[in-house]
Amino acid sequence: MLRRTFLMLAAGVATLGVSAAAVSAQELPKLKQKDKYKVGFAQTESNNPWRIAQTESMKAEAEKLGHQLVYTDAAGSAAKQVADVNSMIAQGVDLIFLAPREEKPLIPAVMAAKRAGIPVILLDRNVDQNLAKAGRDYVTFIGSDFIEQGKRAAEALDKATNGNAKIIQLEGTTGSSPANDRRKGFEEYIKNKPNMKIVASQSGDFARDKGRQVAETLLQAHPDATAIYAHNDEMAIGAISALEAAGKKPGQDVTIVSIDGTRDALQAIIDGKMLATVESNPRFGPKAFETMARYAKGEQIEPWVVVPDRFFDKSNAKQLIGEAY
Repeated sequence: MLRRTFLMLAAGVATLGVSAAAVSAQELPKLKQKDKYKVGFAQTESNNPWRIAQTESMKAEAEKLGHQLVYTDAAGSAAKQVADVNSMIAQGVDLIFLAPREEKPLIPAVMAAKRAGIPVILLDRNVDQNLAKAGRDYVTFIGSDFIEQGKRAAEALDKATNGNAKIIQLEGTTGSSPANDRRKGFEEYIKNKPNMKIVASQSGDFARDKGRQVAETLLQAHPDATAIYAHNDEMAIGAISALEAAGKKPGQDVTIVSIDGTRDALQAIIDGKMLATVESNPRFGPKAFETMARYAKGEQIEPWVVVPDRFFDKSNAKQLIGEAY
């Protein structure tokens, strides 16, 4: 795997006539201070409310500040996202905001931008830290603590079930940092809970219908499952549909915890179909452009700009649903 990753990286920068090592040795590109910028935003996909809310936030903030935003949607394809970044480089943008679909395949895009003298700020998903680092290859990563999100979901499930649960895990996009870390955080929490066991785990690609399909299959294979942990709300909502189709009562027969904090999830909590969801705030626009401005001023940017997240359950879902997306 490492050899393949290195070959991908080398191939990605070969078109620029330099080696990966040479790119890494270069200084991080600077950003000149000026009133208006031409900024790229390489979105990974737009197939769920979270992504749509993030895109709307980025577009609204760019318009508010008077910046020109070059927006692309990779439609769930890492290869297209690399091509999108290359197109932005060709258009001469001042800076690129990148929401990398997967940790390894987007390394060539980050390195290509660096070689072209264009700084990159990663949003909501990170890249492989063994291959590219904040402050050296890109400015910073702005995002939530995905490991902590997983731990908080596990803790909620632990308390609700008194530490007894046979769990189906619906994972996010394979190879993405939120899927990797949300699994890690959840599994780290339950490793010392002998009666909390994951009986099945499969990717639903962060999509509602895929989550429903995977949940249906896994529930058939494990009819004794008592809990579902979904890496995002869309898959959790899909799992609710799968449970109801199987004649089970979500929230009673099977306890569901998730991550994101969407309006549909909060409504499911209010309706008693979901236990809880950990917020993963999608409104990146203000923080993203504030960080860009700080960087242009020459400020030292921390390698990880942490986005704080709330927790929603029956105690506050009804009160806060108006703020949800």
